[in-house]
Amino acid sequence: MIDTATPLGAEAATPLIELDRATVCRGIEPVLREVSLRIDAGRHTAILGPNGCGKSTFVKLINRELYPVARAGEPAVRVLGQTRWDVFALREQLGLVAPDLQRDLLMAPGLIAEDAVVCGYFASQRLPPYREVTLGMRERARAALADADAAHLTQRPLASLSTGEARRVLIARALVHRPRALLLDEPTTGLDIAAQQRFLATLRRLAQAGTTLVLVTHHVEEIVAEIERVVLLRDGRVFADGTPAQVLTAGRMSALYGIPLDVERTADGYRLLTATPVPSFSAATAD
Repeated sequence: MIDTATPLGAEAATPLIELDRATVCRGIEPVLREVSLRIDAGRHTAILGPNGCGKSTFVKLINRELYPVARAGEPAVRVLGQTRWDVFALREQLGLVAPDLQRDLLMAPGLIAEDAVVCGYFASQRLPPYREVTLGMRERARAALADADAAHLTQRPLASLSTGEARRVLIARALVHRPRALLLDEPTTGLDIAAQQRFLATLRRLAQAGTTLVLVTHHVEEIVAEIERVVLLRDGRVFADGTPAQVLTAGRMSALYGIPLDVERTADGYRLLTATPVPSFSAATAD
């Protein structure tokens, strides 16, 4: 089994992610609005909110696909203590699992699962012909596939896999560098119920083994029992921040999504239920 957790040691004091009044605009409209947030290594965290709240912008900000509005003073974004990153070096420390990346890999003709994982060394969608692929890389790729419950898929073409199988290959690709954390963007999108459950079981095992999870989602059901902190986003701002028990309440969820909701605690986490409206009775109809 691959050692997915990098020993933290003295590095534990350096936050994985720090946002200091970060604002991100699409066109002239702000999508994230002066968000301040610190996520520490070793503390599994979920970023939860409805569509349009700024979750995808948060992922692209951390992954260096978007940049904050420039301002004087302290930098608005630090990742692992640094304000400047080579994107390739960043992905060695913070593995990304996102449906968009899976879509891009599926466009590579004939790409098998093992090669898709090896491509993670080069942050590419194909094996670059001018770079050496070592035996050690292939051994690490196969170990990462085993850790993602995908060892049986090693020689299968990526295009022949189900969405759930391909998503497990994507986890292996993110793990091949032994990153300090996984940044998961809506990771169960497109999965059926059975595939969702297998995927979430894999996440739980990785969390228990020491890989920090930063889960970005609008599905409460994805917040597995190992998640220790939940941050709610609404209209590009932090709406609530605390433990799951503090944040995942009927009142907060109803306010977040704008409809009456109940929250049910399950053996593995939480789920949202539509609250039954309380009927109103007038004096004329009451006995």
